[in-house]
Amino acid sequence: MPGASSLLVYAGAALAEIAGCFAFWAWLRLGRSAWWLAPGMAALALFAFLLTRVEAPAAGRVFAAYGGVYIVASLGWMWAVEGVRPDRFDLLGAAACLGGACVILLSARPG
Repeated sequence: MPGASSLLVYAGAALAEIAGCFAFWAWLRLGRSAWWLAPGMAALALFAFLLTRVEAPAAGRVFAAYGGVYIVASLGWMWAVEGVRPDRFDLLGAAACLGGACVILLSARPG
């Protein structure tokens, strides 16, 4: 079962992935300089590295559970950085996804 350190790693991975993807968004959609791509790629590399730090017997399980964390973090980014407040459907969907991530990550399994 993952500990608090895994939750911190997931949070760091989410922040790195969202920041990296946003750098590409800023370049392609907001007309920012191509210089945004260098820190964006570094952030995406950090994201991939961080996911390897979660203790689990299967990478796919780590990635699947991370999906729920990513969704919640993306809505937080949308609110904090883009100034768009999540609506009730965003929150309901995020809660469902985070619940699913908890089932995947925290369920007791034999062996």
